[in-house]
Amino acid sequence: MTVHPRFADVTTIGVGGQIADFVQPETRDDFIGAVMTADDAGRPLCVLGGGSNLLASDEDFDGVVVRDARHTIAVQPLTDEQKRKDSRLVRISADAGVHWDDFVAYCVQHGYEGVEGLSGVPGTVGASVVQNIGAYGQEVATSVLSVETWDRETASCIELTPQQMRFGYRTSALKQSMYEAPAVPSDSYFPSPRYIVLSVTFGLHRAVSGVVDYAQLASALGVEVGAHMNIDQIRTMVLRIRAKKQMLEDPARYANPWMVGTTSSMPRHDEINDEDNSISRIRDRWSCGSFFINPILKVSAAATLPDDAPRFPTTLSDGGQGVKTSAAWLIDHAGFHRGYPLDTVPDATASLSTAHTLALTNRGHASAQDIARLAKTVQQGVFQAFGVKLVPEPVTIGIDLGWESRSVDERVDE
Repeated sequence: MTVHPRFADVTTIGVGGQIADFVQPETRDDFIGAVMTADDAGRPLCVLGGGSNLLASDEDFDGVVVRDARHTIAVQPLTDEQKRKDSRLVRISADAGVHWDDFVAYCVQHGYEGVEGLSGVPGTVGASVVQNIGAYGQEVATSVLSVETWDRETASCIELTPQQMRFGYRTSALKQSMYEAPAVPSDSYFPSPRYIVLSVTFGLHRAVSGVVDYAQLASALGVEVGAHMNIDQIRTMVLRIRAKKQMLEDPARYANPWMVGTTSSMPRHDEINDEDNSISRIRDRWSCGSFFINPILKVSAAATLPDDAPRFPTTLSDGGQGVKTSAAWLIDHAGFHRGYPLDTVPDATASLSTAHTLALTNRGHASAQDIARLAKTVQQGVFQAFGVKLVPEPVTIGIDLGWESRSVDERVDE
């Protein structure tokens, strides 16, 4: 009898039920074949990256989970036109299954600038473009040249340009194909997009230094915003900042038999000066990372927030002027502080991180239902305090955290 993992075995938050079928294709053809087989059989399909942006219910998943086991990174030749336009340009491709921080480490080691600010972000190369990951002044969209995908609708390979990817704040055309409305799954494609990422080609630059374009990072490095620093120094400092916020993966998860071989390197505690290895702090890493997306509001809605609420000018999806505010600030000022527990007991099964209000954490014995109940409690509290609907960032399987399908007056503990 074939043994398959639980979602709890393959996700960073460590919760979720039994997976009916788990496949790890090692070739491009086998990867496409696994997707086609699931679709042809009409079975639910979950293409899994690093398991960092996923919250699955405690119920069994009667579908197919496909995790790309290809881990190739390769520098591609430039066209004559590309050479003329930018002599420092590097075209570098990576399979969708490449661990994201392995990719960043490779680029920094070889002197390729452009993704060092994204050091330590959990997940894979494939997931990075679905989510359009961003941190410390960089966003993956700015480095993408093309995305090779499998179109599940036409059963063909399609290469998408950055324009066709329709990148936005923590979103892309791929992610949008999964939802009818924020956090409301599409009937056609969920929990995996219409276009399944096969590989990504990035455009980086040969450079020993990069621009420090984020205030917190600049302060930690002791330089002004806009200064140039060695990309290795930038990577090291980003990892240290993320470690202090407990926003790195727990390296111990890679000792799990179901995770062995999915990454070639993980930063050690001594590499990032992470001296606090207490059980409580390690469990701060048992999370989905940032659980809620920073809200983007109309100018009129942002005007109703308290004067000291963070406000950053941005563009709405319709092209109009908008304002981005901080989900972490809203959560904290709605009364949910660091370490806020699901239940008022010393050993809460689920709580906000003790280091960061934006992360919901499994304290060692949480169920998916516990995490969902905490998420709904926070959503309800922020809405009652500020009238803002927090949208979850992770893909949720068998768990409803969308606003369109439930009343804001619904009791959050039911």
